[in-house]
Amino acid sequence: MKFELHTTDPSGARAGTITTDHGTIQTPIFMPVGTVGSVKAVTQEQLRQDVKAQIILGNTYHLYLRPGMDVLREAGGLHKFNGWERPILTDSGGYQVFSLAANRKIKEEGVVFQSHIDGSRHLFTPENVMDIQRTIGADIIMAFDECPPYPSEYKYAKRSMELTHRWLDRCIRRLGETEPVYGHAQTLFPIVQGSTYKDLRKASAEAIASRNCDGNAIGGLSVGEPEAEMYDMCGLVTELLPKEKPRYLMGVGTPWNILQNIELGVDMFDCVMPTRNGRNGMLFTWQGVINIRNKKWATDFSPIDPQTPSFASQQYTRAYLRHLFVAGEFLALTLASIHNLAFYLDLVREAREQILQGTYGAWKSKMIPQLQTRL
Repeated sequence: MKFELHTTDPSGARAGTITTDHGTIQTPIFMPVGTVGSVKAVTQEQLRQDVKAQIILGNTYHLYLRPGMDVLREAGGLHKFNGWERPILTDSGGYQVFSLAANRKIKEEGVVFQSHIDGSRHLFTPENVMDIQRTIGADIIMAFDECPPYPSEYKYAKRSMELTHRWLDRCIRRLGETEPVYGHAQTLFPIVQGSTYKDLRKASAEAIASRNCDGNAIGGLSVGEPEAEMYDMCGLVTELLPKEKPRYLMGVGTPWNILQNIELGVDMFDCVMPTRNGRNGMLFTWQGVINIRNKKWATDFSPIDPQTPSFASQQYTRAYLRHLFVAGEFLALTLASIHNLAFYLDLVREAREQILQGTYGAWKSKMIPQLQTRL
C-alpha cells in the first residue's frame, strides 16, 4: 500500500490518495460496512455505480463464523466470493471483544468467544486473527485489539491498552512469518486505544507510531462518550501519528462527526449509521435529516435529495419512499440505504474538493448546522 498526501488545508484537513493492489482510494473517504461480505440491502453493482464506493469493509469475526474459512479459501478470497474487485478492509474482531462482552473471556493468549449463532466457543489470538485475515484476503487488515467500554476506570483502560500493544507485536511478528494467500499485498493497521484518558491516548499513539506500520487507526471512540470527548481524543492522537501515513477513525459516525474529524486530520471513516438508520427511515441529506415515515412527506413529490448525485436520490420522490416504508416494501430499505451511502460518499468528495481549494474550514462551519437540521 502507498499513501500520497496531496495537500493539507489551513484548517488541518488533508487530501491524499491510497493505492492498493485492488485500486486507488481518494481521501478523505467513507467506507460502507459490509459485515458478512454484504452491505445490507445493497448490491455490489449499486455500490459501484450509484454509491460510487471506493472501498468496503468486512468483519473477521462474522466472516470466520459464516461462511467460514474453508468456503472463502475455496472461493479464492472475499473479493472473488462477493464479486467486489475494489479494495476491502477487514476489522480484526477486536470490536466484538467490546460488543459481545457477555459472551467472551479475555486473557493474555487471546479472547474466547461464544458464537452468537450457535453458542459454540472459539479462541481468537493475534496469530490466528492474522491467519484468518490472510484467508479473507482484504487489502487492509486490522491488528487484534481490545476496545474498552465507555466509561472505563483508569486502571482497566491502561491494562487494556497495554494488552493491545502486546497483541500488536504478536500480529506484526505473525504477518512477518506468513505470506498473502492470493498474491496481492496486505497492509496492517495498528489501533490506538486508551479510552478518554489523555495520557493513555498519548502513550498509545506514540507506541503505535513507533511500530512504523503503513497506516494507523484510532479505536475505542464512538462507544458512548460525549462528542466533545471524541474530538478531544482524536485531535490529541492525530497530532502524534505520522503525517505521511493515513489515519483511520473507526466506527464514526454522523455526517457532522465526519466533517469535524476530517478537520482534525483523519483520512478514513466507516460506520453502519447510513445503512442502519436508512433501514429505519432516517435519511441524511444536504438540507438536513429527514424521518421519511412522517406524514408530512406523504404528498412531497420532490426528489429524495436532488443534490446527491445518485439515481436513487434523484429519481425517486420522498412521497414514494414514504409509501414504500408504510407499506412494508423491501425496496424502501434498498433505496434509503443507497441514498444515505451515496450522500456520505458525496459529502467526503465535496470535503476533498474544499481541502484542495484551501477553503475547508469555512465550508465545514457553514455545513454542520445545515446537516444537523431536522426537516
